[in-house]
Amino acid sequence: MSVIVSVQDVRKIYAGGFEALKGIHLEIQEGEIIALLGPNGAGKTTLISTICGISSVTSGKITVDGMDIGTDYRKVREMIGLVPQEISLEPFETVINSVRFSRGLFGKKKNEAYLDEVLKTLSLFDKKNSKVMTLSGGMKRRVLIAKALAHEPRVLFLDEPTAGVDVELRRDMWNTVTKLKREGVTIILTTHYIEEAEAIADRIAVINSGEILLVEDKDALMARMGKKKIRIELVTPAEAVPSQLADYSLVLSADGSALTYTYDTNSERTGITGLLNDLQAAGLQMRDVQTQQSSLEDIFVGLVQEGAK
Repeated sequence: MSVIVSVQDVRKIYAGGFEALKGIHLEIQEGEIIALLGPNGAGKTTLISTICGISSVTSGKITVDGMDIGTDYRKVREMIGLVPQEISLEPFETVINSVRFSRGLFGKKKNEAYLDEVLKTLSLFDKKNSKVMTLSGGMKRRVLIAKALAHEPRVLFLDEPTAGVDVELRRDMWNTVTKLKREGVTIILTTHYIEEAEAIADRIAVINSGEILLVEDKDALMARMGKKKIRIELVTPAEAVPSQLADYSLVLSADGSALTYTYDTNSERTGITGLLNDLQAAGLQMRDVQTQQSSLEDIFVGLVQEGAK
């Protein structure tokens, strides 16, 4: 895949001296879904705003499809669709007119068939003649996506698009995102629902305190940094972890009925065989054994905590 968005050594310093972005380097591949993860105040929205040309950069260079966001602003902006965090819509306008207006802003010719298809994809078609003010919060977010897609962008930014949206609408939105990817749209999303990023993203970028900590293929990241936990339920609760098992760094549950052992999936030896043998030697009898793979959220929290040190 070719690079469609390139961010090179971008810094953003506000008038008061606060440095929101600290030399960001990021390349986004055409047709991929990349999840930009980070805690509140990490710089996610600032980075998106600079790429979209809403906020100017202090230094550095941003290009979209080879065009500089500064010198070719109008051409670049035509390629980009943005769904912001905040819901800002014309309350007394109808859904279809609101979407038509967004298309017209970019000088696109009328194409009612395309707009109807967008509304159908987002389950908004039956609401096309309803006033925006009559819609639920989740439906208004769908209208934001429809407006962002109205001018047929090649790059779509979704900044917390499912915030405050119920589970059903959230699932429908991600189905829509997957469909857009199949159609060749490049998608950059931020979300607090990390399980969603785990489900649909191709790559993960982690940002904290204005710096990119990591950019990696999701599956490779989880294979490299993922750990597994084995939970051993005991026939008879233990008061403490036997001293002869100290090397395993076992965690005893509050009621003493289970032991948890964490191990690296990439290690040549997991230590499980030795642990089970030593458990028996220590006089502990197992009732059941369960394993659990660490999630993207576990990895994300670990990266952010490490980066904060």
